[in-house]
Amino acid sequence: MKEYDLKQVIDEQSIRSRVKELARTIEADMRYCEDVVIIGILKGAFIFMADLVRHFSFPMQIDFIRIASYGTGHTSSGEIRVTKDIEVDIEGKHVLLIEDIVDTGLSLKWVMDYLKKRKPASLKVCVFIDKKERRECEVSVDYVGFEVQEGFLVGYGLDYSERHRELPGVYEVRFRNG
Repeated sequence: MKEYDLKQVIDEQSIRSRVKELARTIEADMRYCEDVVIIGILKGAFIFMADLVRHFSFPMQIDFIRIASYGTGHTSSGEIRVTKDIEVDIEGKHVLLIEDIVDTGLSLKWVMDYLKKRKPASLKVCVFIDKKERRECEVSVDYVGFEVQEGFLVGYGLDYSERHRELPGVYEVRFRNG
C-alpha cells in the first residue's frame, strides 16, 4: 500500500450538527408517511445511517443492500451485482435510501433503478457527501450532508482498503510522492 497522510476535511462536531439538521428536515418531510423503509448501502453508509435514524421519531423499518462492481484495483468495469439484497418488501412503501458518498453517480443510479423495479410509493435519497468531481451521470439526491469538491476521502464510514471507517471526522488521503 502506498504511503499517505490524512488531512481533516470535516470535523466531528460539524458532522454531528449537520446530521441533526438533516434529520430534522427528513423528519418534517416523512413524519406523516406510512410504511417508511430506510435502506442503507453497505458498507460505507452504516455509521451515517445509524446516527441519522436515531434522530427520527416516526415508525420505520430498516434494511441494507450491498453491491459490488467487477473490476481490478481502483477501476470498475461498470458491471454491478448485488451481494446482499434487501429483505423487506418495499412495494407501496416510502423508501429513504442512505448512501455515504455519491461520486461518479453510477452505483447510486444503479441501486435507485434496482429499487424502483420493486414499486415503492416513493424513493428519496440521502447522501452524507456529494462529491461532483468525477460525476458521470445525473442522479437525483434529495438530502445532502456535505458537498466536497474533490479528494479521496476516508472516515465516518468511508474507507481506503477497508481502513479508517472508524474515524469520527472526514479526512482527505494525501499520497506521498515516491
